[in-house]
Amino acid sequence: MKLGGMVKFTLIDFPGRPAAIVFTQGCNFRCRYCHNPELVYPHLFTEPFSEDEFFSFLARRQGTLDGVVVSGGEPTLHDDLPRFLLDIKSLGYKVKLDTNGSRPEMLKQLIQDKLVDFIAMDLKAPFDKYALITGVDTNSAIIEQSIDLIRKSGLPHEFRTTYDKEVLSDEDIATISNAVAGENFRVQECLPVAKEKAALKVLHEEL
Repeated sequence: MKLGGMVKFTLIDFPGRPAAIVFTQGCNFRCRYCHNPELVYPHLFTEPFSEDEFFSFLARRQGTLDGVVVSGGEPTLHDDLPRFLLDIKSLGYKVKLDTNGSRPEMLKQLIQDKLVDFIAMDLKAPFDKYALITGVDTNSAIIEQSIDLIRKSGLPHEFRTTYDKEVLSDEDIATISNAVAGENFRVQECLPVAKEKAALKVLHEEL
């Protein structure tokens, strides 16, 4: 796995569990409000830190942390994600996955193999406006397939939308909510870049 950053401790990102967050490099979307271009654009990537360092950290925090949030970038782009999650779970941690839902085949595998315990999927916009947010053409059927997989998985989950008021309207938010029947849906404020970066402290934190 190409690991681009981590947060050692959070009480808010994995509902009900003290957790660490690890961020993968690489994303297939180019969202207009993205606050972590260092995880998205290859020319901005720094040298990834090693899995050995990451798992050494997790081994030291057993009994203190209960979960690991795997975020990005977009983690499902990595074909070795199932092996990575299995290694996390072998240490006794629960796993929360953050995803944009663009690889339903990977989501299906992770669910079937019981490698995730919580899934959070970002819904960028109503399907007819996806390209305005993501900067790329997106097959809405793929996004709908991921929604369906998550809703039927039996796993704790949430759907969330960042409300970019320069592009989205209240009516758009209602449309997105209706796409998931209002189920476990929340709206996130679209924060200024500087404020978001200060809040997350995502990248290159010393292990």
